[in-house]
Amino acid sequence: MTSEPDGCGSHECCSVPRIYSAEVERNKCRGGGQQFSRLKGLEVGNWSGLISFPDDGGMKPARNGRKRYLERPDGSLEFNSTSCKELRQEITDVKVLTMVKTSELFERWRNLQVCKWAQNKEQAENFRTSLSRCCNAPSFLFTTKRNTPSGSKLRYEVDTSGILHISPEIFKMFPDDMPYSKSQFKKCAVIGNGGIIKNSKCGREIDAADFVFRCNIPPISDMYSEDVGSKTDLVTVNPSIITERFQKLEKWRKPFYDVLRNYENSSVVLPAFYNTRNTDVSFRVKYMLDDFESARGVFFFHPQYLLNVQRFWAVQGVRAKRLSSGLMLVTAAMELCEQVHLYGFWAFPMNPSGIFITHHYYDNVKPRPGFHAMPYEIFNFMHMHARGIVHVHTGPCR
Repeated sequence: MTSEPDGCGSHECCSVPRIYSAEVERNKCRGGGQQFSRLKGLEVGNWSGLISFPDDGGMKPARNGRKRYLERPDGSLEFNSTSCKELRQEITDVKVLTMVKTSELFERWRNLQVCKWAQNKEQAENFRTSLSRCCNAPSFLFTTKRNTPSGSKLRYEVDTSGILHISPEIFKMFPDDMPYSKSQFKKCAVIGNGGIIKNSKCGREIDAADFVFRCNIPPISDMYSEDVGSKTDLVTVNPSIITERFQKLEKWRKPFYDVLRNYENSSVVLPAFYNTRNTDVSFRVKYMLDDFESARGVFFFHPQYLLNVQRFWAVQGVRAKRLSSGLMLVTAAMELCEQVHLYGFWAFPMNPSGIFITHHYYDNVKPRPGFHAMPYEIFNFMHMHARGIVHVHTGPCR
């Protein structure tokens, strides 16, 4: 288990602007766990009897005093209009998940969809600067010859007592330097595997991005590409997938090679230095692709980068045994891309309209309970969307 930081200390991540209020810190000091309420029964019905509002700042409240926009078509109001500023404020006013019922948070999110998202360049740049001070993906996202010299010792991410000596053979597997630079790409798409993306018809929009990140070699065949696209520039591979589905590559290797061929010339990245168990199986991916004379890039997350990312998000209230692969990629994309769009990210068994969805777009297999803090990750994304930092897509694409 990765140890959590005790408060801010002297770590530079503590300089980031916090989404959470002082109430969060008080709750932490009390030791109270913050549980996210599930949708129940009558809370999930679609709202009806709504009225539309002119975008002149005058908004008539619904019967319960809340302002609703669901009769408006999605994206019909300007993001910085008076009405949309109020709707965005309704999201950011929710400082912790326990402040409102799930159904009310979903209602606020649905209402916000009438606003055509626009990037707040100042907010996005401030967030990017905070990440640069804390984590510095353009220099430390991957383990490279530049940041990890031959003969040096590399400390594992969670097996902190374990140290890997960087031998000349290991050193040869590293790229000379990071293959990506700060804000290199204009528009990036990070694709989560959530069932929220099913039937979205977002594939064409995703494939139009300059750079596409995907998590854990998900299926992108013709059966799914209309919703999730097929373009892939970087895809993560969890070593547990190699262990469970491909027998650690100790036997036949071509089935795994054929899976990677679905992603054309995309690079792959593995958490080889998360713990000692991950190292050998991750290295075998590199050996295998070299044996098949593949030009595909194989990279290994730098363990210190992932530790810094974990600390960064702990300050934002995401405290988990392990951050999701999706959040790691979103964090990296924020530094490598001018504008970041998220698809397939959702942490709840129902979509914002209260309709049940599968956990993944390709199956309904649940993750190990208590390992990730997905609701808190999505909650942060909602805030970032409302602040114009990232664009979170949870509905159909046009």
